[in-house]
Amino acid sequence: MKEKSQTKVFHIATADIALRFLLLNQLLFLKNKGYDVSAVCSFGPWVFEMEQSGIRVKQISMTRRITPLQDFTAFIRLIKYLREQKPDVVHTHTPKAGFLGTLAARLARVPIIIHTNHGFYFHEHSPWLHKQIFIWMERIIAWNAHLVLSVNKEDIVTAGEKHIAGPNKIKYFGGWVNIDKYSMNRFSKEFVINKRKELGIPYGVPVIGVVARLVREKGYFELFEAMRMVVAKFPNALLVSVGFVEPEKKDGFLPEIARKYGIWKNTLFLGERTDVDEIFPLMDVFTLPSWREGIGTSILEASAMELPIVATNVRGCREAVDDGITGKLVPHKNGDMLAEALIWMLENPKEAKSMGQAGRRKMEIEFDERFVFERLDVEYKRLVQTKLKK
Repeated sequence: MKEKSQTKVFHIATADIALRFLLLNQLLFLKNKGYDVSAVCSFGPWVFEMEQSGIRVKQISMTRRITPLQDFTAFIRLIKYLREQKPDVVHTHTPKAGFLGTLAARLARVPIIIHTNHGFYFHEHSPWLHKQIFIWMERIIAWNAHLVLSVNKEDIVTAGEKHIAGPNKIKYFGGWVNIDKYSMNRFSKEFVINKRKELGIPYGVPVIGVVARLVREKGYFELFEAMRMVVAKFPNALLVSVGFVEPEKKDGFLPEIARKYGIWKNTLFLGERTDVDEIFPLMDVFTLPSWREGIGTSILEASAMELPIVATNVRGCREAVDDGITGKLVPHKNGDMLAEALIWMLENPKEAKSMGQAGRRKMEIEFDERFVFERLDVEYKRLVQTKLKK
């Protein structure tokens, strides 16, 4: 039975996979702090695991694309559910769930509304119409919310410049990583050898790793171009990709496209995995040549695993990587410079190892989820005190 003193919190995300792999530790942290935590997301295979972890989940179908009829249906269902359940706090994630969730929470008279900006869906190179649509979505989200939390610092500046939210509304939250789970100390040399055998990766083969959805904006096509140059120098080099296919996305692609680049024998697509922490130790270099990021969660995880990073010099990535210290930053959509940085890492293993060790220290100091999540508790307590205990 729920105690009267507990604050009732609902987190809303579009997809179940976001709840499971991005937010679960955050929700469990809040639950351990004494909050009554539930979640809302679309139907999906990860809901059961969320509930097994102790988080109640209400399934309301929400699409990731703009679909007026489905969006309106989801919006009405959200309003009805929030009015029935009467949460004290609604906390939304991603633009679609943020737009529908904060507006529904306003109409349902939820006392406290919070939104986490996991990275704006527009950037300086976005098409004009795309940029305007998402700027207006973010303005509406911020207008509805009492607090917007940003995973990176640059978006706070952008929010002010684009009149999305001022400093009194948007605050820095930061990215986070479980540095105990993502730690090389957990894995022996024997484990690495056996894991390579399990995945069919010959021992001693240089491995470049990427963890990202199979969509073009993650920089995969530039990476495939770069791999042609890497393979010319290191004929047995292997690109290992962890990430699921998104056929519904306009820029989604199938792994077979690597054949067009002549690197099919030098690529291994592992698809969606739950053992990413066990795959990082097999890599020599980690790369994320994305066109845009919130913070680059996979970069944080790889850095915590002491891997040197090659990433693009875009918002989010450049906050996760100290150029020349924990890795190298290269221009986005530039396969030549990406190849140059990857080859340098493989040709200079001692320097690359030092970068990986520096990355681990950076994660411990700046992104350890234990103290990042404490910021959330501080803001929850502040808002509860001001909004619920007047």
